[in-house]
Amino acid sequence: MKKSPAIASAIAFTLLLCTQMSLAEGDSKLKDGLAMMKEQSVALGAVKAEGINLFFGATKINGNYAIVDAVKEKFGCVATFFVKKGDSFIRISTNVQKEGNRAIGTKLDPDGPAIKVVAKGETYQGEADILGAKHVTIYEPIKDAQGAIAGIYFVGVPK
Repeated sequence: MKKSPAIASAIAFTLLLCTQMSLAEGDSKLKDGLAMMKEQSVALGAVKAEGINLFFGATKINGNYAIVDAVKEKFGCVATFFVKKGDSFIRISTNVQKEGNRAIGTKLDPDGPAIKVVAKGETYQGEADILGAKHVTIYEPIKDAQGAIAGIYFVGVPK
């Protein structure tokens, strides 16, 4: 059975529209998930980094999964708090899984596109490889009261 050019065009248009709707839905989830992370963490108090520990007020974020798990539950996003250590960023709170466990202690890809943007104090939004899986992502710097980058907020949805 041959398809007419009009039917083929309609199918292609429908697929394109579904893809765009899916990306828009993912974009909305990312922005809402990031807003939730920021709102909940900032409500705890001022940010400060001490060595490889990240605090909001008196609350230590390392190993505290309440916020990242709430983001996953509400928006279906993977979420991570990174702390800055030298020129690197280390996962200290995450719902990203590696071999069945939370990917705590893993570094943000030093050759990936996000680190170059975030290291300049800017937000990266785009595709990134998260431990071997493609995601649509947002990485936003976490800045202390002096404006220094203390860490990164991260949210992503599988591509």
